[in-house]
Amino acid sequence: MGIAGLGRLGQRHAQHLARHAPGAQLVSACSPVAEERTWARETLGVQTLHSDFQAFVQDPQLDAVVLVTPTTLHAEQTMAALAAGKHVFVEKPLSLDVETCERVEAVAARHPGLVAMVGFVRRFDPSYRQARADIEAGHVGRPFLVRSQTCDMHDPAGFFVRFAPTSGGLFMDCSVHDIDLARWMLGSPRALRVFASGTIALHPDLAEHGDVDNGMAIIEFEGGARAVLYASRTMPHGHETTTEVIGTQGVLSVGVGAHRDRVQTRDASGVHHRPVADFFERFHEAFRHELDAFVQACRGGPPTGLSLADATAATRIGQAMRRSLHSGQPETV
Repeated sequence: MGIAGLGRLGQRHAQHLARHAPGAQLVSACSPVAEERTWARETLGVQTLHSDFQAFVQDPQLDAVVLVTPTTLHAEQTMAALAAGKHVFVEKPLSLDVETCERVEAVAARHPGLVAMVGFVRRFDPSYRQARADIEAGHVGRPFLVRSQTCDMHDPAGFFVRFAPTSGGLFMDCSVHDIDLARWMLGSPRALRVFASGTIALHPDLAEHGDVDNGMAIIEFEGGARAVLYASRTMPHGHETTTEVIGTQGVLSVGVGAHRDRVQTRDASGVHHRPVADFFERFHEAFRHELDAFVQACRGGPPTGLSLADATAATRIGQAMRRSLHSGQPETV
């Protein structure tokens, strides 16, 4: 396997592939940043290093590639990898443009023997997988409403403000996970219409990029199901990913309270628990399961359960949410 992109998430993926992924051998890495290539060689022992993506993806020793590159490169690099005969795992979102997602799907259709997987990591989190299994078993009856949120701890340095020109905005960067979860929990219904709104609470520089640091949206699905989503960059206490599924016979929830552990302190100042710091801590196990599933699929194992069509659907809904944020009106998906 080879990996392209060795930033904060790319390095974590590379470490897992090099040290912990059964059936995988990390033999190549690609980055335009010399320090990152040096890190791959000195830390992981990767000997084949590339600064040029085309040279990387054409390497005949590679069976599969993992793409943890900037969002704007995802689609073209995925198509290049498929054309080169490589299985490909690409981080979300597949593209910020629906038509481009559909182009990638068309290329993948011409290579049915290759695995093409987008990194919707929450589908591999043990708690979410259990929730999905419980829904399929009928424990909450017919699910008809999902409430889900992705809330990051406030970063005064404003990394995401610098990232805003290429991130696609709050909904595509954060809520895309909740969009995918809602579709997954509800049985993948077709979205019909969305309404989105948002505000800037702490980072006025987002205004020039047409973005917000807190946003909410409602998705209307065919058949009557609904999803209510919230995303934030300004949580004071830590990272909080929470999802609630309401059905005709019950309710289940995942992640309520953002508990780091099961220790709770009660004293004169109140009742306290330690919160999860960031999405790496919350989903570290899911990131491992995700890559393991990709590796095993490449080796002829079971399908990952994720298709490029899922990524296209998430982009289609996320872009409609962004249009609604700007228009102030409901938007057809």
